[in-house]
Amino acid sequence: MTKEVDSPVSDQKVVETKTDVVLVGAGIMSATLGAILRQVQPDWSVSLFERLDAVAAESSDPWNNAGTGHSALCELNYTPEKADGTVDTTKAVNVNEQFQVSRQFWSYAVEHGILTEPSEFVNPIPHVSFVHGEKNVKYLRARYEALADHPLFAGMEYIDDPDEFARRLPLMARGRDFSDPVALNWSQHGTDVDFGALTRQLVGFLGASGGNVHFGHEITDLTKQSDGSWVVKVVNRRTGQKKIVRAKFVFVGAGGGALHLLQRSGIEEAKGFGGFPVSGAFLRCTNPALIEQHHAKVYGKAAVGAPPMSVPHLDTRVIGHQPGLLFGPYAGWSPKFLKQGRVTDLPKSVKPNNLLSMLGVGVSELGLVKYLVGELAMSESGRIQTLKEFVPRALGQDWELITAGQRVQVIRRAKGKGGVLEFGTAVVNAGDGTIAGLLGASPGASTAVPAMLDVLQRCFPREFESWRPRLQEMVPSLGVKLSDNPELFEQVWNWSSKVLELDETRAGVHAAV
Repeated sequence: MTKEVDSPVSDQKVVETKTDVVLVGAGIMSATLGAILRQVQPDWSVSLFERLDAVAAESSDPWNNAGTGHSALCELNYTPEKADGTVDTTKAVNVNEQFQVSRQFWSYAVEHGILTEPSEFVNPIPHVSFVHGEKNVKYLRARYEALADHPLFAGMEYIDDPDEFARRLPLMARGRDFSDPVALNWSQHGTDVDFGALTRQLVGFLGASGGNVHFGHEITDLTKQSDGSWVVKVVNRRTGQKKIVRAKFVFVGAGGGALHLLQRSGIEEAKGFGGFPVSGAFLRCTNPALIEQHHAKVYGKAAVGAPPMSVPHLDTRVIGHQPGLLFGPYAGWSPKFLKQGRVTDLPKSVKPNNLLSMLGVGVSELGLVKYLVGELAMSESGRIQTLKEFVPRALGQDWELITAGQRVQVIRRAKGKGGVLEFGTAVVNAGDGTIAGLLGASPGASTAVPAMLDVLQRCFPREFESWRPRLQEMVPSLGVKLSDNPELFEQVWNWSSKVLELDETRAGVHAAV
């Protein structure tokens, strides 16, 4: 229902509408939640509002992230070394479990016409862990021994032979001094995901299935009503037209912009949270001959004292069916919470209820501050020198610096510390389930489906049970740990590999590897 009411402050009419669900932001999170809701509750009205003029124009854009299907196959920060020299695999297994949920939903979506050509958004790319130096090689061997027999990591290889290294990673081998020992953990069945293309398809489905999608519309305020519903104030950024949307449920999937909106909502659960913005940059290869010599996502170890988000990686990308190559990340800093945000974002996020948290991080994260200062001071030649750890013969003329997405790391209250910085994602929801939002970054997009299922279970506990049969169709392993059920894992893996065309036929370009 739509009606116009007079604005109390101008002659302009204010459009007023009602909807069951408001989704804020046209990124992977809102798109995923919208697509799931259209399956389980098609009679609910859904309205999506995006402040920019395109889908996935912020963090979900393919060149604003590394496109890694984060399944912990290669990310060393998920497998820390313990004091006794063994490796803790707990987080790696949890992250992999989450990615399997996303992968199952994408397969269901392809089979049911929600998503179309799989190669538009997901492609098979080996995931590789890379280290050098005797101590690191010993660690990587221990990591391999801890994971190789696990059902979710089956097929992982340990490689320390220079000739085999050169055969698989010729670009990284050329000019390398192999007197410094090297080692790889090689997982053939990794993926590269174009989250921009994936988001566009999901939002396209949302619109085609009856959802209302609005671009160039910014949410300016959220006010809870006595009946639990929300008044959402919206402005058309092109025309200045103001709208009032009355919604029963609001999901804030606005990336870095989520913190401000959750704060404006006034919900108790958002108090104490803060955000620390970190911008990113990558070197993107401009030489097709070099791109052709590398076909893998290769992750190294973060420097001693550096935060997990600084893990260097040399990544093959497939965007629009075209291969690409990037290296990074290089950290920068801006007070903006979005790439196309405002310089007032950080200061406006500081509230009396999170001031201690923010100040506490300033004291506890001196290592991060030191890291950022060093990154900001790095010259072009310094960036190329860092790249040479992976590509020994790298030349500046073959690479260009691109600005990646803006990340807002979660600052959370911690007893006795004021606040701590968290390098993950956090779902924040009101106790009555009428509003929820997502804060944080990596592994982020790769875990969009389990994160949105978490939102649904938290906010719609009664409906969730009635939705369970349909959700089980979308995610056959729903409620089951695949690591405890290898037979089910094999079934869903084979099914999803076939549907998403991730078998050897599409990996055949580099079948010799």
